[in-house]
Amino acid sequence: MLLFRFLRSIIRQGSLTVIDARGQPHRFGAETDGVRAVTIRLTDPALEWKLGLHPGLYAGEAYMDGTLQMVDGSLYNFIDLVTRNAGFSHLGPAGAFAQRIGVGVQRVIQQRNPLDRSRRNVAHHYDLSLQFYDLFLDADRQYSCAYFPRPGMSLDQAQEAKKRHIAAKLLLKPGLRVLDIGCGWGGMALTLAKLADIQVTGITLSKEQLTVARARAEVAGLSDRVRFELCDYREVPGRFDRIVSVGMFEHVGVPQYSTYFTRVRDLLTDDGVALLHAIGRSEGPGTTNPWIRKYIFPGGYSPALSEVTPAIERTGLWLTDMEIWRLHYAETLRHWRERFLARRDEAKALYDERFCRMWEFYLVGAECAFRYQGHMVFQMQLARDIGAVPLARDYMLVDEKRIAHNQIRAA
Repeated sequence: MLLFRFLRSIIRQGSLTVIDARGQPHRFGAETDGVRAVTIRLTDPALEWKLGLHPGLYAGEAYMDGTLQMVDGSLYNFIDLVTRNAGFSHLGPAGAFAQRIGVGVQRVIQQRNPLDRSRRNVAHHYDLSLQFYDLFLDADRQYSCAYFPRPGMSLDQAQEAKKRHIAAKLLLKPGLRVLDIGCGWGGMALTLAKLADIQVTGITLSKEQLTVARARAEVAGLSDRVRFELCDYREVPGRFDRIVSVGMFEHVGVPQYSTYFTRVRDLLTDDGVALLHAIGRSEGPGTTNPWIRKYIFPGGYSPALSEVTPAIERTGLWLTDMEIWRLHYAETLRHWRERFLARRDEAKALYDERFCRMWEFYLVGAECAFRYQGHMVFQMQLARDIGAVPLARDYMLVDEKRIAHNQIRAA
């Protein structure tokens, strides 16, 4: 059986037992300290060939449909076991085939994101109910990687730390004009405006996020300095002293990278500074997991740095600083997963059981991708002028501490 040959070849740490649709158990691997033994049941005979051929797609669908059931252990235990054994390898024959031929093909088909497709892709994910996102996000609704410089930090503390870290890299000072590309529900733009007497323009393609962001600016009394627009980065007029983009670049697509960085260059003033915060992959160019692409982020792709830096170089922008965050997103996703599961019944009331299974699979799979499969977050600081930022990085730490001190005093 294809599935059982596949599992026999990869399970080296931990024990996995699969109960097939006929009720027969099949065990793979051996119990290992620190790795939870897991038992699953398959209720559909077709899964024995589907999962053997293309587990990257069919495992998620089977869990959503309830034909892949957890008998002993949680979904997290199961995906943790499989991904820590699989590592960077592509699961199943279909996954390996897609990697061999798909890197070039996906540039044209999967990642081509003209304006109309970009709007549809954003609506698919970000126009879900705000009540739903409030079930698991922090108080400021930061839907991107948090920053955990100290152990034991709460999600809210880590998201505040992330915003301070970014603000320090932006070298804020009164009077600046700032553009926030992919502003979400407005948390970053509002935070930056509170930290300095600046003008911020936030852009999004999500109508739901736009409504919320504008309402938040009004409540905060910042509508005179922070405005939000339904706009694509390719359509923004004017020039800005600072540009920040957090968690949006994953939706651009490799074919549009030259366009994206050319726009950043053209939108920056001569002495301007930009900060890009995005998910990347450490193992080189790849393909988006097919289940994630189908159900969660259509058109999305987390790039290798080797795919990003050439586009920057062609624009003449200076890469003045780069930082790699490794397990920070794994910890962020752990918090989101635990918070989501604690309020799962509320999510089910908003949507349904199949949706909850889909979201749990997404959060678990994403967390394990950052733990075992080479995903990370990178922050790139960019400038048009070689002297736009200080020559040493010390200023970041100094400014970050200053911001934290001022926030404590103001609280």
